[in-house]
Amino acid sequence: MRIDVLTIFPEMFTCFLSTSIIKRAIEAGVLTVHLVDIRDYSQDKHRRVDDYPFGGGPGMIMRPEPIFLAVEALLEEGESRPPIILLTPQGEVFNQEMAKELATYPRLILICGHYEGVDERVRQFLATREISIGDYVLTGGELPAMVIIDAVARLLPGVLGDPQGAWEDSFTMGLLEYPQYTRPRDFRGLKVPEVLLSGNHEEIRRWRRREALRRTWQRRPDLLRKAQLTPEDEALLEEIIREGKPG
Repeated sequence: MRIDVLTIFPEMFTCFLSTSIIKRAIEAGVLTVHLVDIRDYSQDKHRRVDDYPFGGGPGMIMRPEPIFLAVEALLEEGESRPPIILLTPQGEVFNQEMAKELATYPRLILICGHYEGVDERVRQFLATREISIGDYVLTGGELPAMVIIDAVARLLPGVLGDPQGAWEDSFTMGLLEYPQYTRPRDFRGLKVPEVLLSGNHEEIRRWRRREALRRTWQRRPDLLRKAQLTPEDEALLEEIIREGKPG
């Protein structure tokens, strides 16, 4: 998969792309991240990419020409038109289902806004989709771009050491993840649940599913309304509800 990122601060991605799972994905050839400095497409001798808003108001607005020129140059490199995503607080809120959808494309173009936003013509006539990572305001689109790259990269074949890992993460199956434990078995009197030490795979599976349902019911009950629950899940959830939330 190839992801093109349009930004005025490409240096922000240096550490992100050179560590952990993203580094592994790039080294394995599964993922390519191409950083494009929007300033390189400025037609201003000082490489300016922003200007004052028409009609007045605070802050500066990113000009349309450099963004259009940068995207058009990228589109010349491929035969098909990839999704062109504008990262903006006004977009649809990013979630795991969206990450799975984006992971099916061979290429994405991400546009990182900055200042007080981008010229509306970018939104209307260039971007094919607008995405937000939450209901809050950030300085620019660089952090949202990293969030999307990370979430999508985890779903690409060969990126995670355990192929099942991405599908057992929170939200992937519609529920929060079950509790996880590792050594030591007894830490300051806090013990690992005996079922996890039993070696009984069916009992472990059932315990994990029950605890995933319990945690989701306690913390994110809204997810249960959308989750695809099996008859076993329904029975487990009824037991959990009868037991009640912890005090």
